Amino acid sequence: MESMLNIGTLENDALREVAIYCDNHIALIENLHSVEYEKAVRSDAFIMTLCLEGSGTVYIDGTLHTVRANELLLFRPGIVIERGSISEHNKYRCVVLSREYIRQMFLVSNSSWDVLQFLREKPVLPLTEDEVLIFSKYYDLIRTKATLPRRHNHREVLDALVYAFVCEFRDTVERFVQIKPPVYSAGERLFKNFLEVLGSSFPKDRTVMSYADRLHITPKYLSSICKEFSGKTASDLIDESVLKDIRYMLERSDKSIKEIANELNFPNISFFGKYVKKHTGMSPKQYRENLKQKEA
Repeated sequence: MESMLNIGTLENDALREVAIYCDNHIALIENLHSVEYEKAVRSDAFIMTLCLEGSGTVYIDGTLHTVRANELLLFRPGIVIERGSISEHNKYRCVVLSREYIRQMFLVSNSSWDVLQFLREKPVLPLTEDEVLIFSKYYDLIRTKATLPRRHNHREVLDALVYAFVCEFRDTVERFVQIKPPVYSAGERLFKNFLEVLGSSFPKDRTVMSYADRLHITPKYLSSICKEFSGKTASDLIDESVLKDIRYMLERSDKSIKEIANELNFPNISFFGKYVKKHTGMSPKQYRENLKQKEA
């Protein structure tokens, strides 16, 4: 389907060549127009991109988004990114944080289901002048510290700066969506672990049992936890995630329906067709034809 963008393996990635700074945890990029990748990549990092001048476009999970001056574009781990139009005259500041880095710094605990849902629908946030100024100053400070010769406490100071930067980002997001106070319950940690496993899997298992086994719990308990924190069952969330991959490949890929069924790990094309028909009301072929008619 696409190559995996993983900041932990940037030694062999084109991003490493254009990053001003890059280690196993964080990358800083400014000349986004120089970033080259074929077709699409699946991001395994959290990416914050501030547009300072001009405008550009990018496809996120097959949907075209435009980012303009003083707007912040957010990429969550697990999404599919396709290049749109980015001019060399545009001015960006991009901070990339690996999934593992966020986990180690306990920043994941400040995220909630509401925030993830919001960013899925609205990955572009308009910032105030003060917020742009704060983002830019943090970026410049992190960039300066990261690129200066290392001292004894280099990692500790850099981590502290990044932590403060993400806390500022959290305050910015609170203007757009209400963030519930973090609850450090076993159920919430389990729910977040499930979302992480589900979002990072490709192709995705389609049974609750498979995810319950990986989390060492019963399917019934997993569904009850999902219902408590999202209002949806585990099966509902799995179907939504699987359908996102199906829709993307039917819309954006030129592969045959049989090839797509095989790549998404369906036992045969008949089973794949029934699954798509059940959840979309159309066969895979009808879905594609309907899309072409809308584009015509």
